[in-house]
Amino acid sequence: MFDRYEAGDAAVLVHIDFADEDSREDLTELRLLVESAGAETVGVITGSRRSPDRKFFVGSGKAEELAALVAATEASVVIFNHPLSPAQERNLEQVCQCRVLDRTTLILDIFAQRARTYEGKLQVELAQLRHMSTRLIRGWTHLERQKGGIGLRGPGETQLETDRRLLRGRIKTINKRLEKVDKQREQSRRARKRSELATVSLVGYTNAGKSTLFNSLTVSEVYAADQLFATLDPTLRKLELRDGAVILADTVGFIRHLPHDLVAAFKATLQETREADLLLHIVDCADDNMGDNFEQVQLVLKEVGAEDIPQLVVCNKIDLLEDVGPKIDYDSDGVPTRVWVSAQQRKGLELLEEAIDKIVGRVAIELTLQIPATAGHYLGQFYRLDVIQQKEYDDLGNCILSVRLLESDWQRLTKQSQGELETFIVETTAVE
Repeated sequence: MFDRYEAGDAAVLVHIDFADEDSREDLTELRLLVESAGAETVGVITGSRRSPDRKFFVGSGKAEELAALVAATEASVVIFNHPLSPAQERNLEQVCQCRVLDRTTLILDIFAQRARTYEGKLQVELAQLRHMSTRLIRGWTHLERQKGGIGLRGPGETQLETDRRLLRGRIKTINKRLEKVDKQREQSRRARKRSELATVSLVGYTNAGKSTLFNSLTVSEVYAADQLFATLDPTLRKLELRDGAVILADTVGFIRHLPHDLVAAFKATLQETREADLLLHIVDCADDNMGDNFEQVQLVLKEVGAEDIPQLVVCNKIDLLEDVGPKIDYDSDGVPTRVWVSAQQRKGLELLEEAIDKIVGRVAIELTLQIPATAGHYLGQFYRLDVIQQKEYDDLGNCILSVRLLESDWQRLTKQSQGELETFIVETTAVE
């Protein structure tokens, strides 16, 4: 579709330090992303600016320096550790005479390589098309030419208009297919709710060791590697605990400034995180950026609507630290808050299972609610969870509802209602 240079494997990286903390990126992380994409770094350009240059992002002098390095190293692609506008990409490609990619496009390329399932491939394509749609306007001038040839001369649809229409059509088709996938996932979640199996979702910064921990706990063979975004497609397995069982879900890793196109496209996958009863937040405790990575994951969880779900922090890779052994940290109420393990060496896994068991051990509660007619919108939430045992109405039009649901689900519903649901309780029974 685009008349652009072909991207190869020899890459020159561009990393700029900005005064604004929110605009800063990590050069080491960019190197890892490039390595994960299968490219080789042959040169690096660094610098500092107060704000991006409108034409070249890096300024005309730095752009000439970049072009000279590309020529000297015979690089076939330039990768920026920052988001670029379509005009900036076009201008830089004219100067460097090679393909120019930004951080978002690089991440999308890695996701495209990792996608294995039908759903994953659809989600990646949707994210790529959404990103591409913003680059049809000013990025490639040949798209504005009208079609030529017999029967096509004169007033008519330009190439740009044709591409826009085709793009919109493909996005619409993918969205419809993903809606079907979402419905199938919703049916599976309802079945798990009916069986009263709690769902425990693994979240964390990419390459924190989630898949290795998942394999160690469930004796599975999910692909795990020391690279960014080794896991893309979610995997669910049953984990037997002392007082029952839970469903363990391995999900895609998060990263700072996760592209919004990806968050939107992976709505169905991220639903596993939003609907979980407990989040295992896996942290690489041997990483110097552990604290910053932890905060970045919290930001992404807030963005996908999962910030209110209970979390258990799992400090992984203790084998890389000195004088740190497996242990559980508790809060003042005796509830586990942090577990120290080594998934690679299978140390502390029994302590992690013990901590999970204590948090989700109380599987469900039974409630009788008297919901007035003015609050009937809450019925839909209980129907979606498929937890209604009995429903009838009294003479005043109040709905007398008997429900059986996981305690974490009830806590989430009451928080969303700002405590109003609790005022409707008639009777509560804890189910062990």
